[in-house]
Amino acid sequence: QVQLAESGGGLVQPGGSLRLSCAASGITISSNTMGWYRQAPGKQRELVARIASTGYPNYADSVKGRFTISRDNAKNTVYLQMNSLKPEDTAVYYCNYRFDRDYWGQGTQVTVSS
Repeated sequence: QVQLAESGGGLVQPGGSLRLSCAASGITISSNTMGWYRQAPGKQRELVARIASTGYPNYADSVKGRFTISRDNAKNTVYLQMNSLKPEDTAVYYCNYRFDRDYWGQGTQVTVSS
């Protein structure tokens, strides 16, 4: 049974940083592509970043240079380091694994506001 558990969200001022974590069980993250998505109120869920089994990352244009996706294989955990946060980064952030279908965590709220 695949389970994804996000943590690390919160309220941060513009320009601040947060690190999100996604602890996975039921899968081996190093063998799979893992992703971070976000959904702001009234908007569709969008891809933020992905990390392939090879370790190669890719990012949405809106977060390039500010966000970094990484993983700790020993902990079976994927991270999203978010720097230089902007108000438009405010959203619920979800961890994703895609195989026979999309698997999602419960999400973690990130609010960027002064």
